[in-house]
Amino acid sequence: MEPLKVIITGPVGAGKSTLIRTLSETEVVDTDAAASEDIGKAMTTVAMDYGTLHLGDQLLYLFGTPGQERFDFMWDVLTEGALGMLMLVRGDRPEDLGPARRMLDYLLSQHPVPHVVGVTRQDRPPVWGPEEVALFLGLPKERVVGLNATDPKSAVQPLMRLLELMLAEEESRS
Repeated sequence: MEPLKVIITGPVGAGKSTLIRTLSETEVVDTDAAASEDIGKAMTTVAMDYGTLHLGDQLLYLFGTPGQERFDFMWDVLTEGALGMLMLVRGDRPEDLGPARRMLDYLLSQHPVPHVVGVTRQDRPPVWGPEEVALFLGLPKERVVGLNATDPKSAVQPLMRLLELMLAEEESRS
């Protein structure tokens, strides 16, 4: 099987780098730098994160985008050739959902691929759950999955759902 390129995207602090570090079977390539403005954390991704993961026999190349809009030029660069997208949003920061929706709409308008939204921090209540986020974003609830990005068993769940969608789309094109 050919490897599948998957984009992990979302607002600043959603858990993109953490998810890739949690799941990657190879050493993660990252471009973290000290944050030059107050974004709620000391380090931030300025270009990309990269890791790999096998789900069964399928190899996934995981490319994480920067979350800050000032690095949005990297979104199109990284999504080129992607076959699926996982958008992460923090369940404890509902104020990020509007910007996440705009980001998702933009990326899907440029790169229409199967996509899933992962709602992070489900291990830290009180948080918005997947059903609430699906309702807010206007997505079918089966496209929104709750997760803890630091727990491998939990972090892999949205990627498993995404792989199902990607393979179904591939079959429908055949």
